[in-house]
Amino acid sequence: MAPPILKLDDIHLTFGGTSLLTGADLQIQAGDRICLVGRNGSGKSTLMKIAAGIVEPQSGTVFTHPATTVRYLEQDPDFGSFLTVRAYAEAGLGPGDDPHRVSYLLEHLGLAGDADPERLSGGEARRAALVRALAPQPDVLLLDEPTNHLDLPAIEWLEEELARSRSALVIISHDRRFLENTSRATVWLDRGVTRRLEQGFAAFETWRDGVLDEEEREQHKLGRAIVREEHWLRYGVTARRKRNVRRLSELKEMRARFRGHRGPEGTIAASAAAARDSGKLVIEARSVGKSFGERKIVADFSIRVQRGDRIGLVGPNGVGKTTLLKLLTGELAPDAGTVRLGANLEITTLDQRRAALDPDETLEHFLTDGRGSSLVVDGRQRHVTGYMKDFLFQPEQARTPIRELSGGERARLILARNLARPANMIILDEPTNDLDMETLDLLQEIVSGFPGTVILVSHDRDFLDRTVTSTIAPANADAPDGRWLLYAGGYSDMIAQKGQSGPAFPGRRKREKAAVAKDAKPAPARGKLSYKQKFALETLPGKLRDAEARAAELEGRMADPGLFARDPDGFNSLADELSELRARIAAMEEEWLELEMLREDLEKDAS
Repeated sequence: MAPPILKLDDIHLTFGGTSLLTGADLQIQAGDRICLVGRNGSGKSTLMKIAAGIVEPQSGTVFTHPATTVRYLEQDPDFGSFLTVRAYAEAGLGPGDDPHRVSYLLEHLGLAGDADPERLSGGEARRAALVRALAPQPDVLLLDEPTNHLDLPAIEWLEEELARSRSALVIISHDRRFLENTSRATVWLDRGVTRRLEQGFAAFETWRDGVLDEEEREQHKLGRAIVREEHWLRYGVTARRKRNVRRLSELKEMRARFRGHRGPEGTIAASAAAARDSGKLVIEARSVGKSFGERKIVADFSIRVQRGDRIGLVGPNGVGKTTLLKLLTGELAPDAGTVRLGANLEITTLDQRRAALDPDETLEHFLTDGRGSSLVVDGRQRHVTGYMKDFLFQPEQARTPIRELSGGERARLILARNLARPANMIILDEPTNDLDMETLDLLQEIVSGFPGTVILVSHDRDFLDRTVTSTIAPANADAPDGRWLLYAGGYSDMIAQKGQSGPAFPGRRKREKAAVAKDAKPAPARGKLSYKQKFALETLPGKLRDAEARAAELEGRMADPGLFARDPDGFNSLADELSELRARIAAMEEEWLELEMLREDLEKDAS
């Protein structure tokens, strides 16, 4: 095994009397792809800051190989006195680093190099910090929530960029799909200590559940052993005093171990407070259009949303998702067409913008809207501290100012307040930012089991696949023209219906094809085509026509918006067949193109 280039050993750290890290380890070797996972507040970001040299542990050792360069993605970048985004990013470069990489990264992350850092939005500031961290191509790259505020094309681009990178990676992220695509090892920070799995995140949850089950069995065995020893002390035959003293000492140790065991943190127990049913028809939009100046945001869009529908809205940043959402909910009037809302609608919106929180307000005041120490949840009066426990807040935090909460805790607080409000329609605008996996699981269950209607705007592919029954996406994401299309199923189903095996949006696909075309070289001419090559050249066009006709048939059947709800297994079977068919079509097209190029070269040589 190669020696580590960065190693944390037996790290201890206490904050405010609470032990955060109690023997955590982290070992990074060249080329590692590690995801660091754990509950919000478990100390993941703190452990990463210790690895970056920003925070000093109270005990333990931190070793970094002298020749190793380390870069850390800040969650809250400090722009200091930098006058431009480019200057801030270039300040992270070391001797010998290529300054042109800064320009490359700024372009792909949609940032202007001459922009004033003080005028950047929160999302733009995070992307600027990402440019600064990626540009030097360090030996170790520590990324804390790198996908926050990135849209789907940018997330897919970042996955490709990291796959090409030679840096060892340690990644903290709430985005399951991103972790599955980027990690090859998993470090679980749980109750102050770390455990390592030499597999990527895809295997983590099964492994974690097994570890917790074994721990529970060991605690059960320890409890039974204590009962047996206590019975022996009370009723056993009197033996030598020395042996009795020894067994009594062992019993005390077992009791201390049993009482001192910290079980896994509790799970959130919550559900959305349901209002009376809305009408069966929730939203009806007919030929809706909206423009700002010369730019069309929505053009001739129609949809009928029924009670119980769960709709995902996806697309690149700036394409008009928020505008379309406001049109559908009646917040914005269309320039053309009509929007009719159903009867008895009671809407709640989960707004994940942290700016909406007053940092000086206490948790109790925020949850009760300043009306004392109780609130009404689902028609029942509840004390605020009891309700806080459902969301893993401690009773003593009731009078804590919001400014002292982590980003994940703030997201959980917003979730707690909104779920307490009766609603039959929930609007979720980027709800997954800063939520840990367990809270995401809860939110997924709430959305899936909510009897009303849900409209969800998200860049989290896994969350979309797990929750929505249909997806709205721009018809042309590279050059938005206001047209939006409705697809049955989640994100992966949308990809299948678009006939793509990769990204949902075509920009990346076009870049890939251009790169392949640029680098591709035709096979050398060998005199004449073989019989097999001639036969393939003659028969491939017919096979392609048949395959494309079958693909069109499958797409027509899957275009039925009600198919997924009626027969999800049948829909998934069609999607799988379509995906395989598209792959075969692509392979046949490439084979035909190569043969055609070879035939042309041979004809030129013959002439």
